[in-house]
Amino acid sequence: MTFDEHNLAQSIELHDRFAAAVAQELTTADTPGAAVALLLDGQPVFQSGVGFRDREQTTALDGDAQFYIYSVTKTLIATVILQLAEQGQIALDAPVQTYLPQIALETPVTIRQILNHTAGIPDYGGLAAYFEALRADPLHAWTAAEFLDRTLPQGLRFPPEQGWAYSNIGFLVLRQVIETITQMPIRQAFHARLFAPLDLRHTFVPPSLADAQPLTPGYSSFFQADGTLEDIRSLYDPGWVSHGVVISTAAELARLIDAILTGTLLNPQSRAAMLTPVLVPHQHPLFQQPAYGLGLMIDPQSVYGVMAGHGGGGPGYSAGALHVPSAHGHTITSVALANRDQPDRGLRIAFTLIARLAETLSQ
Repeated sequence: MTFDEHNLAQSIELHDRFAAAVAQELTTADTPGAAVALLLDGQPVFQSGVGFRDREQTTALDGDAQFYIYSVTKTLIATVILQLAEQGQIALDAPVQTYLPQIALETPVTIRQILNHTAGIPDYGGLAAYFEALRADPLHAWTAAEFLDRTLPQGLRFPPEQGWAYSNIGFLVLRQVIETITQMPIRQAFHARLFAPLDLRHTFVPPSLADAQPLTPGYSSFFQADGTLEDIRSLYDPGWVSHGVVISTAAELARLIDAILTGTLLNPQSRAAMLTPVLVPHQHPLFQQPAYGLGLMIDPQSVYGVMAGHGGGGPGYSAGALHVPSAHGHTITSVALANRDQPDRGLRIAFTLIARLAETLSQ
């Protein structure tokens, strides 16, 4: 099919097709709503809120609603780390202890190994004390020092590059590298290096719960023993995301991911490094061959060729951001932010939008 991108963006038929696909995903998952953004060659072809802002379904979800993006933040951390490497301020293959000599790791692990989760750094995902503390007092998060003190003494899960294990704590360590080298808190480093250059005015790191008030309602049953869904905005301190968590809109996050993987935020060598896959010993329903790069989930064998991005999930929200560099000769970036915390829901919606747009391109 030959088309003009401007006409595609204005097509009511295509808009309805995309919206219907998102609505079907929401119905299947019993999720109130999702904000989505779909870019073709860097230009928006679909940006909208679908469904509702609230469980009671009284208010339509605005396309500019703001959400926690949870672990999609890892891609941003990786981007700043790669920028620092480009500038000669760090070396990806140097031990992280070079920059954080105080870190409680006896075995040298490199920045690159931490970025692709082959360092063996332990995590709090299987730590009973973490979930007990979170449920008991969700308004008072552990400090960075507490996260490290409760996890690093476990030692490495395996010798570096002798396995693969996802580690939030590893990205907390990378956050500390960024803050040490730039002499800025992570929110300022992100703003200076990522958000301000793209004029992203609704994307930021909330330093405290009080700063997270622009959030759209997000629903979770995590804190209720009987499984009751509740809006977590006033219940959950963002400090529980150890490496920091970004708040953004679908449209701004799509622009950011697109700029990271196609634009000027990184040089071609850094992008190539970011997209170098390490195979992951797990299955994923959306990935033909699950792999991980430097802060990126990668499928080198997707039906659209290479597909990269990241998912994110935590109390109240599910986020997904995916990028396909060559679908019928075009780049596609898809972002979905949903207001209920179901595993991979954001990724599923983002993938569905890529599929619908790819179908259109193939006609």
